[in-house]
Amino acid sequence: MSQTALVLIEYQNDFLSEGGALHEGVRAELVRTNMLAHTEALVREARDKGVKVVWVPIEFAPGYPELSTVPYGILAGVKATNAFRIGSWGAQIVESLKPQEGDIVIAGKRGLCGFASTNLDFVLRQNGITRIALGGLLTDCCVESTMRSAYERGYDVVTLTDCTATLSQAQHEAAIDFTYPMFSHPMNSQVFLDTLF
Repeated sequence: MSQTALVLIEYQNDFLSEGGALHEGVRAELVRTNMLAHTEALVREARDKGVKVVWVPIEFAPGYPELSTVPYGILAGVKATNAFRIGSWGAQIVESLKPQEGDIVIAGKRGLCGFASTNLDFVLRQNGITRIALGGLLTDCCVESTMRSAYERGYDVVTLTDCTATLSQAQHEAAIDFTYPMFSHPMNSQVFLDTLF
């Protein structure tokens, strides 16, 4: 069994699909980076190599009771656009990456870090995972927050530079060039796949 897992963050309709609540904000970068197509190819090949695929969506109850009555920053935008409501189309993982048998979907993410309000760490350790490869949205927000926490928990962390996107090229490149190397091994998906046995 592989000790490596793909941990894929917020591959949800509200970001990735036409009509999604936050799609317009990331549309140009999704096109520029082609991150969805890179991830689709990565997931297919990683599954073939026995890598566990772990999905970490974000979801909120109607009315966003989990958040402050006056949220600020990125979560204010989530609430203002009614994004990622539990049970909604927008909160569903995009159809082209629909979880398959053997994948794990982590519940309970209500903020930025994939570990903070979930059992992600428990699930990874139960599956003997020591190395994680991170992809998703946003490059400089939830992926970065999860990367930092994974590093501090002792995982061998890879960040998949062609499987992430954010609001602008400048933000994307700054995270990859300056922050990612401090807490991970940044590499594109093909280089990562080449490291698997």
